[in-house]
Amino acid sequence: MPVSDYELIRAWQQVLTLSKLEAGQSVTVLTSATTHPQTLSTALIAAQSMGAIVNRLDLPPVNADKALSRDSLAYLGTTPLTGNRAAIAALKESDLVLDLMTLLFSPEQHDILSAGTKILLAVEPPEILVRMVPTEADRTRVKKAATLIEAAKEMHVVSAAGTDLRCPLGEFPVVSEYGFVDEPGRWDHWPSGFVLTWANEGGANGTIVIDRGDILLPQKSYATDQIVLTVENGFATRIEGGVDAELLREYMESFKDPEAYAISHIGWGLQPRAHRATLGLYDREATIGMDARAYEGNFLFSLGPNNEVGGSRTTTCHIDIPLRACTVSLDGVPVVERGKVLDGGGN
Repeated sequence: MPVSDYELIRAWQQVLTLSKLEAGQSVTVLTSATTHPQTLSTALIAAQSMGAIVNRLDLPPVNADKALSRDSLAYLGTTPLTGNRAAIAALKESDLVLDLMTLLFSPEQHDILSAGTKILLAVEPPEILVRMVPTEADRTRVKKAATLIEAAKEMHVVSAAGTDLRCPLGEFPVVSEYGFVDEPGRWDHWPSGFVLTWANEGGANGTIVIDRGDILLPQKSYATDQIVLTVENGFATRIEGGVDAELLREYMESFKDPEAYAISHIGWGLQPRAHRATLGLYDREATIGMDARAYEGNFLFSLGPNNEVGGSRTTTCHIDIPLRACTVSLDGVPVVERGKVLDGGGN
């Protein structure tokens, strides 16, 4: 169902309050040709209502000649900020950037964050934003899960479908996504609600089985048959199965980059207000699939870059795949059992 401007303004005000926006601070709203007009208009009103000094920076789209999809996460090459010193300077001078464009996996984003600017990404449709307005309870739950990963040396993931993956941990930091930015230099994504890290470089080994009904992103499709990935020394070395596997192979081959096959982030969903089934209710260009990434109890893994956490891999290919009904263990202790998070429940 559509949402009213009133509802979305209230949602923005809650998120901005959680993000510790204060009167007199500078907020820059970053937009592009795909920015949702209601999300933009209500963000401007909400920020102004809280006494912020509000600017809008609109930048033209890029990568149309290279990307195979209109999805903003389907091609992670140059961004509208690449080489744009004036725009970067304006964003670095802001206390808070509301990214309604999508500026992920870019050196420019890291540069802006290093200046102490906070960046909040919000590109899902308004009704998804309102349904998954973040809370302090979300933060508490995600941060608790993060401490478990930080103390662990290995993540082991198994499923009845045949997944059996071992990932040594400790080389890369743990990332907590809970939907608001409450510290200087913090990036987050509204909506979210999950925890993730990266396996030690070259350390992931085993088998990943994408079962029927699991989701592939940015394809935004449910697998219709099993796809079996053989993981050796941190890379998916074989992608086997039927038509779905063939399509995934062809898509990844189009990037002509061996780094695309690297195991990227690994973690699990903690958002009870996110639902696996919602992907089938939207046009593919209407959503980037945050329900799928965040729904409670998934095992979310990805293929592609690691520069988001200081690694050197900057491949333009990035694929997120949330699996259901997995058991995730840290140093032999289950934290998710057959798709159920073992932390006492959500909010």
